[in-house]
Amino acid sequence: MSDTQNRLDGAPIGSFVALGDSFTEGLGDETSEGELVGWADRLADRLAHHSPGPLRYANLAVRGRLIDEIIDEQIPRAVELAPDLVSLCAGGNDILRLGSSVDRITDRFEEAVTELSAAAGTVLVFTGFDPRGTPVLRHLRGKIATYTAHIHAIAERHGCPVVDLWSMASIQQPLAWSDDRLHLSSEGHRQVALRAAEVLGLAPERDTSTAGALRGPANRQAERLADLKWAKEHFLPWLGQHLMGKDTHATQEPKRPELLPL
Repeated sequence: MSDTQNRLDGAPIGSFVALGDSFTEGLGDETSEGELVGWADRLADRLAHHSPGPLRYANLAVRGRLIDEIIDEQIPRAVELAPDLVSLCAGGNDILRLGSSVDRITDRFEEAVTELSAAAGTVLVFTGFDPRGTPVLRHLRGKIATYTAHIHAIAERHGCPVVDLWSMASIQQPLAWSDDRLHLSSEGHRQVALRAAEVLGLAPERDTSTAGALRGPANRQAERLADLKWAKEHFLPWLGQHLMGKDTHATQEPKRPELLPL
């Protein structure tokens, strides 16, 4: 049994606060009514079945947030709430910015982990995704890999469990991603929730999805056409806003700002 399992078995999770950006908010995992779900909501639901009482859950994530904004806006609130478990995924939007410094982002991430570790029972952290299958973004693979290595080192220094998104084969399949290829689909969020629960020491659920068997023989011409369509419809509009410094989500509020029973 791992150290993480021992720690969680000795201190059941009664409260959970999720911090971050669109990944943690759940963008890409919408219900038929248009409400966001996401891996954090799915994990909270799983934790509720193992909580000694009603699980209290807050999700302070806001799409588009940079790591400095997460530290300034979300971490003080998380420290105030002092949950049994807090999750932190941050830095992805910073990494995508031209000229951003991995070392600076890493330093800020460790500052956040240090502050959270003093207030929360367990701090769950996430690495970056492997963008090898995404046009254009694959050129940032070395930068994201460096950041991922730093996340592992920070987690080891502070005793944090890690969800290693980089190594997850189940989210390297097209079904795991939304049409914009920037956000996970419902299946992708489901896979991340399963992995996070496993990292936290919960017994793994039987996964009956076919996500790992969906990629057929490569059709290079079809892939190139799909890549061009994606660049025109999704990436170039995003890049234009990015380069002009526009924040289309400046007024977005946290999806679940209070620590309330699930």
